[in-house]
Amino acid sequence: MTRPGATAETAGEQLVADLLAPGMSLEETHVSRVFLGRDEVYKIKRPVDLGFLDFTTIERRRAACEAEVELNRRLAPEVYLGVVPVSRGADGRLRFGGGGEVVDWAVHMRRLRDADRADRRLEQGTLDRPGLERVAQVVASFHAAARADEETARFGTVEAIARNVDENFRQTRDRIHRYLDPAEAAEIERWQHDFLARNRDRFAARIAAGRVRDGHGDLRLEHVYLQQTADGPRVTIIDCIEFNQRFRFADVCADVAFLAMDLAWHRRVDLAEHFLARYARAAQDFDLYPLAGFYESYRAYVRGKVAAMLAADAAVSEATRRRAAAEARRYFLLALACGRRPLLEPVVVAVGGVIASGKSTLAEALAETLSAPIVDSDRTRKHLLGVPPEQPVRDGAFAGGYAPEVSRGVYEEVLRRAAAVLDSGRPVILDATFRSRRDRRAARRLAARYGVPFFFLECRAPVAELRRRLVRRARQGGVSDGRLEILDDFLDRWQPVAGELPPEEHLVIDSGRPLADQLARLGERLPAWPGGLTA
Repeated sequence: MTRPGATAETAGEQLVADLLAPGMSLEETHVSRVFLGRDEVYKIKRPVDLGFLDFTTIERRRAACEAEVELNRRLAPEVYLGVVPVSRGADGRLRFGGGGEVVDWAVHMRRLRDADRADRRLEQGTLDRPGLERVAQVVASFHAAARADEETARFGTVEAIARNVDENFRQTRDRIHRYLDPAEAAEIERWQHDFLARNRDRFAARIAAGRVRDGHGDLRLEHVYLQQTADGPRVTIIDCIEFNQRFRFADVCADVAFLAMDLAWHRRVDLAEHFLARYARAAQDFDLYPLAGFYESYRAYVRGKVAAMLAADAAVSEATRRRAAAEARRYFLLALACGRRPLLEPVVVAVGGVIASGKSTLAEALAETLSAPIVDSDRTRKHLLGVPPEQPVRDGAFAGGYAPEVSRGVYEEVLRRAAAVLDSGRPVILDATFRSRRDRRAARRLAARYGVPFFFLECRAPVAELRRRLVRRARQGGVSDGRLEILDDFLDRWQPVAGELPPEEHLVIDSGRPLADQLARLGERLPAWPGGLTA
């Protein structure tokens, strides 16, 4: 790749001088040089050995380029065009493709619009909650189809995770003092090790549940694009880890927590919580919650380490080193903060009522107010029955998939999932009819077990309005199986709330009133995301 006698630094300068064509720009990372044209991108691996990767030979760099294309086509097949040689022409100059001596290899990509990148959208105020929900759905579908076998499972053990954690601390031992004081650095290391030791059973359960998969490994905002196409919104995710499978074979929570951490780093903790909640619902994986803080801390430390390496790299520009040093400190501080309790106080909010009473609409609105996950009985039931959320289950009102014994299992699972959320110190919203006193008492006992407040919001509407809503729902479809022909049976079996709850815990909601009015009334009773606070 270099001319005789060239040092690594001068070889890099030669490469940039030859390949940076007019109209192109250059971005440098700790492992790559990225040449950005108007419509295409070329990425060259830097000849470095960082311990966790080794690109010091042309053969290794070519293999890494080929792996990058293959793996990233899982989520962005139209972006990754292939691998091309970097060759030296007869004039001695380097070029992409062409004939002549092959001195290196590059990944060839179609360029996506910078304005569509999630971090740019966040800066411009166009990264909204619906967009993040689409990202959550794409990531959940990707994980569902990803490889999960005995080999991937080995990387979900406490021992395998501890290896990665220890490597982080070892590789920053000589420079962490530039960014944190000794007590802060020691606190991060102690907390991550203690968490692994205390939660061995949780990590084992994740393996048993098939949640350790061949994922992305580097799921950050700058790798996510939210595009508007002629066919509607599209999410494209690029740049997964290709150089070391132990950073890609991991609990799916490690991917999800990476993006949540990045949102928090960008001072949008509210959106981080929203993304976690939407992913948990899309993947039906609420058991990730007790591990989310650990993986966020781990991922923040990884990014701090990478930024610190770049800040110490003499082969990049002074401006790049200064920016990397500032970023490193913020990442390390975030790794420290992730080990502390969430910003919102935990609470159990059960939203119930007869079918079509407006409970799911209210639950969705409350979820935004609280930045809290919703555990709903409709999706839980269908997950347990093994059918997609939108597929109707047309059994009778209290038969088949809605038989009493099935419904008991559904409510038990709803409360088990809610307990997982509470284990992380977060609020949780339960969306179910809570038709029976038994089910309402069980939800209240859950809150009492955790020593957190409990509220039962009972949504009501006139029967004529219930019928109108069910006729409309039949035309539109959705997750709920509530329909007009079972309404009367359901009304007959509704058990009124008659003195079973203290008045301060039981709030009757007229769902015929504007949603804003309902939320304003509840805002006087329920905790909410602090006004004006995003981080």
